[in-house]
Amino acid sequence: MSERPRPNPDLLLAEIKREEQLAKRGQLKIFFGMCPGVGKTFAMLQAAQARQREGVKVVVGIVETHGRAETQALLAGLPIIDRKSIDYRGVTLEEMDIDAILARRPQLVLVDELAHTNAPTSRHPKRYQDVLELLDAGINVYSTLNVQHLESRNDVVQQITGIAMRETVPDTVLDQADEIELIDLTPEHLRKRLAEGKVYLGDRAATAAENFFQEENLAALREIALRVTAESVDGGLKRGRWQATQRLAVGVGPSPYSAQLIRWTRRVASAMDAPWLAIYVETSTPLGEEDKARLTKNLSLARQLGAEVVSTAGDNIAAAILEVAREQGVTQIVVGKPLGHPAREFLRGGSLATKLIRHGGDIDIHIVRGEKTGLGQRRRVTDWLGSNLLRDCGWGTGAVGAVTLVSWLLQEVTGYWAIALVYLLAVVLLAMVLNRWAVLVVATLSAVLWNFLFIPPVFTFHISHVHDLMMFFMYFVVALSMGHFTNQLRVREAAERRRERRTAALNRLLESVTASTSLADGLGRAVKEVDALFVAHTTILLDGAPHATSTFQPDEKELAVAMWALQNEQIAGRFTETLPEATAMYLPLRQHGVLGVRFAERTTLTMNERDLLETMAGQIAVMIESYRLMEQAHEARIAEESEKLHRTLLDSVSHELKTPLAVIRAATEGLATQLDDVPLGKTFIDEIHAANRRLERIVTNLLEMTRIESGKTPLNPEWGEVRELLESAVDQLANEISRERIRLQLPDNLPLVRLDFGLIEQALCNLLINAVQHSPAGTPVEMAARLDAGRLELEIRDHGTGLTPGEEKKIFEKFYRGANSKTGGSGLGLSIVAGIARAHGGEAFAANHPTGGATFTLRLPVETNEKRFDH
Repeated sequence: MSERPRPNPDLLLAEIKREEQLAKRGQLKIFFGMCPGVGKTFAMLQAAQARQREGVKVVVGIVETHGRAETQALLAGLPIIDRKSIDYRGVTLEEMDIDAILARRPQLVLVDELAHTNAPTSRHPKRYQDVLELLDAGINVYSTLNVQHLESRNDVVQQITGIAMRETVPDTVLDQADEIELIDLTPEHLRKRLAEGKVYLGDRAATAAENFFQEENLAALREIALRVTAESVDGGLKRGRWQATQRLAVGVGPSPYSAQLIRWTRRVASAMDAPWLAIYVETSTPLGEEDKARLTKNLSLARQLGAEVVSTAGDNIAAAILEVAREQGVTQIVVGKPLGHPAREFLRGGSLATKLIRHGGDIDIHIVRGEKTGLGQRRRVTDWLGSNLLRDCGWGTGAVGAVTLVSWLLQEVTGYWAIALVYLLAVVLLAMVLNRWAVLVVATLSAVLWNFLFIPPVFTFHISHVHDLMMFFMYFVVALSMGHFTNQLRVREAAERRRERRTAALNRLLESVTASTSLADGLGRAVKEVDALFVAHTTILLDGAPHATSTFQPDEKELAVAMWALQNEQIAGRFTETLPEATAMYLPLRQHGVLGVRFAERTTLTMNERDLLETMAGQIAVMIESYRLMEQAHEARIAEESEKLHRTLLDSVSHELKTPLAVIRAATEGLATQLDDVPLGKTFIDEIHAANRRLERIVTNLLEMTRIESGKTPLNPEWGEVRELLESAVDQLANEISRERIRLQLPDNLPLVRLDFGLIEQALCNLLINAVQHSPAGTPVEMAARLDAGRLELEIRDHGTGLTPGEEKKIFEKFYRGANSKTGGSGLGLSIVAGIARAHGGEAFAANHPTGGATFTLRLPVETNEKRFDH
């Protein structure tokens, strides 16, 4: 028989963690439709009314009725949160007030139009980010979304309708939805609603019917919506049950086509329920600012759509992608269709797609066509020629001209063959600073000038001698080769220097952490490294205030951004999608604080730079945590040593006092027999006896507390009656407590119990003394006992002022004295009671009695003779 396949433990663990996070998180339900007018908002309001009738606390965060009377009617009876007014450039805009919703903390909030773009200066640029914050706060959300606003379907919708959607929602938001309800209408029914004015009014309805709402467009959008819903349901059923056999990867770069490839890969991965990677290969060729911004945008898009972004380095892009793919277990790679000229691709050794197919082995390659745009064509010309080409060509031409002039003056001395070496040296030197195509121009120009001006016959391009012709062609090839390789070495060295700079910065930060002598010293070194690496000013916020080592002080608004980042454990501020209007970026330091970085004269932050900054923030957080753990360990060690010394002193003092007290007791007993005839003699002796008993009780408590804390309290359980136990405790204090004040309340059918009667008697004595000390003279002290579910409960109640609220647990702490305590006493009696209870596996607790006074209870697990004889 074949064994039943065992579940993957990693998947099971991931599923458990996911369920734990979901348990704390709010539930998201999305009413999904193919386009406006299908009734998403109407259905959401109907569902909200039903939930309110069930007793759920529902509020309306924001709902757009668009003047539809039937939709407006469904808002009746639903509490509506007032919108927040935002002034922007003289215009007042209204947005959902997320802070008011968080303060009210409803069970369910309605948020219409999930893809909406918030007004500038809002906390989040997009409304879906507001929804995610509400979900993280544990609030359930109902929202609406059209399929054309789904990021991975953006390209497809544009091809169908010819309209580019600017407001999109990442697919990961749809993946997080706990329920997706498809609101479906046939294209015919929807066009009928449009004609009746139930979608748009007036001329707008007619324009929509002739453009977006054409029947073929609606049919295609409906098919996409049905497919997305089916894939979401299918993915939810599959999640966590088995490991995906496929793993996709897409090559990502600064090309404008990369966004299309990312969306295509997301759609395929979603349909296959497969994980996917976005691989970026950093080459030695530096990127311009525009390319950096586009690359960062593409990588951010990949992350938003659920990709794992992997960055590697190398000039052979195909080899680097394949290396990462094999390490990550990728089965399919997605690349763009070659759009370059075949001759140019041939000179490069083939296109990227060709190289991947040739060397991909068992990895499948998907070649996807990209939509041509003017931006893409312009960028390809720029990539091919490089930036600053005209400037470099100008400098190169000038340098060659200067070398030509010098060579013309030296030719009579050196001869024309030596001039070739001078030109070759110039080409090599210029290759260290110029663009590669400028180097090609310089090498060609130098060869032409050498031929025209120096190789006989001069001032012609004719070469009469074979050896001169061979020399010319060899020079041309060598100049081109050396110029190219020198340029490549320079570019690669610059790339290595950039990577080494990042690595060195991390190493210096680690060394600073290791070499620091204190937390302040370590933070100062870390701030210095961040400032130098990013050309920025840095602040570190600990306990809500900037640390003394900070190089800039955030104002009140910036502090609010930092606190949001700390509370939500998310990066916020500049170059992020949360509060991007801030002047600095704020990174949480694992609940220990916040790292704030204010960049100087920077318009973009690349993904690599952001990853590096996050890594440095992680190292700073580890350093703070380490120092705080060291401080806690140091404080714990001091406390332990102090406690040990304290116990030693108590033990020594107790033993030293015990002998003198015994001598005093014996002496006073002997003296009492000699003072019968002395006036007031017996009174004085009684006072000495009482004081001596009090001191002996304190010493006994000190010794008992020392034994309890050391764990050396052996139990000697024996069988006995509960009544005898209580009466024995009362007899022990006969000289201090009048027997008439004690009232015993015991049931007649209490069985024998097995306890350490000596220790329990001591605990009862301490409770009785405490009760008498806190009761008015002459008031009764009640003692009661009962069995409940195998536990013996012993109660002692006084009729005093009772406990101060909050003292119920504190009074059992060592040396604690209540607010109503009388002078004298050591504060150990009740802590000894709690220790004796714990030694028996029970507990001691106190509470105020409803009619006055306080009740102290010992609850002890016991063995009774009923169980004993049942066997």
